[in-house]
Amino acid sequence: MLTITFKPFPEIQTQRLLLREITVLDANEIFFLRSDKEVLKYIDKPPAKTLDDALEFILRINTLKENNQGINWAITIKGSDILIGNICLWNIKPEHHRAEVGYVLHPQHHGKGIMQEAIKAVLDYGFQTLQLHSIEANVNPANTSSIKLLVRNNFVREAYFRENYFFNNQFLDTAIYSLLAPL
Repeated sequence: MLTITFKPFPEIQTQRLLLREITVLDANEIFFLRSDKEVLKYIDKPPAKTLDDALEFILRINTLKENNQGINWAITIKGSDILIGNICLWNIKPEHHRAEVGYVLHPQHHGKGIMQEAIKAVLDYGFQTLQLHSIEANVNPANTSSIKLLVRNNFVREAYFRENYFFNNQFLDTAIYSLLAPL
């Protein structure tokens, strides 16, 4: 079984990005990402209604981090501390050396290669530092941008579940993509 620890918090730098810890100072940006209709189009979760909802989310992800059950990074452009998105490894199963990746990005930053840069760094962290064997992504099949990102990073579709998820009074499909650790 893997031994996972996120202490001290592992900041990650890429050519353009700093992936850092999310704090209460990010509450306004988190609120936007968790309440904006365009951002939530394929997330299939109820939107945040108040800033307190964002603060509760930050508390929840910090508890996961403290318990070494998941880690969530703020995506920022180097030289600016403003959160423009977040990316996480969560649903960690140490006994199976597996985790799930999740991500969201402010629409103003779509199409600039930011999420490609962030996911590449987080996958490297997951495989090299955490020693994961596989990383999965749970995707709404209509989210073609997310699927293209995963395929570009060598994820393969592992499963397709028809109408296995009930949200907004309708049954939705789920696609599961995964990536094995490089040899």
